[in-house]
Amino acid sequence: MKDNELLFDRKSHVLYSKPCKKEILAKIALHYPEAEWETVWEKVQRQYAVFLSDWRTDLGGKKNFHNGVGGTYDCIAIMSYYVVCKAVTSFREIEEMEENQILPTFRKLKIVDCNKPFWRKLMYRAFVRAKSGCDKWHDYEMSVAPYETDKPIYYEFTACPTAEFAIKHGLTDIMPALCNVDFASMELLHARLIRTNTCVDGCRCDYTICGDKDPYLKGHPEYRDEAGFRRNR
Repeated sequence: MKDNELLFDRKSHVLYSKPCKKEILAKIALHYPEAEWETVWEKVQRQYAVFLSDWRTDLGGKKNFHNGVGGTYDCIAIMSYYVVCKAVTSFREIEEMEENQILPTFRKLKIVDCNKPFWRKLMYRAFVRAKSGCDKWHDYEMSVAPYETDKPIYYEFTACPTAEFAIKHGLTDIMPALCNVDFASMELLHARLIRTNTCVDGCRCDYTICGDKDPYLKGHPEYRDEAGFRRNR
């Protein structure tokens, strides 16, 4: 089956990105003999189409910036791979697949240093712009706290379509592998993410962001919970 043969509402939904497809095909090639690659890939694509057949149609398609590389639909594609290939894949592999899509962009921003006021303020403005996109689509319900000099940036999501999807389909066990990339991305900006809750198992996903040299970090050590989420105390 070719990508363009997938049957779902193209006016409401988008196809997974090329980087996502590359990641899935690489894992299939890793775990299955070559004679089975096409069959397994077709099963993943069919699962993706099935998932979208009864999924919400208000996420804006290509117009919504959350639906790009590493976004909502790529997460659904990775979950499709997970459902089909659960017997051979691992938590770390799923985590790695998401990292390979998200982190290249952040690696290009190595000049950014959240310890410096200029970059911290610029990051805050980027989060405010993201909130305007969320307000437009009402997908990720986002709020951003007012900026305060020399204090961490804070924002939160009280709704997350990816978490909603995982809950609906009983796939919350794999959500930590998709969410943990938020920590890794901040580390590439000389920043640290402090998180205590997620939309998967709570009412919000909180983001407290400070520089990696900020004394604030000492009071919030990181750990992995029983589900695999990176969290802070």
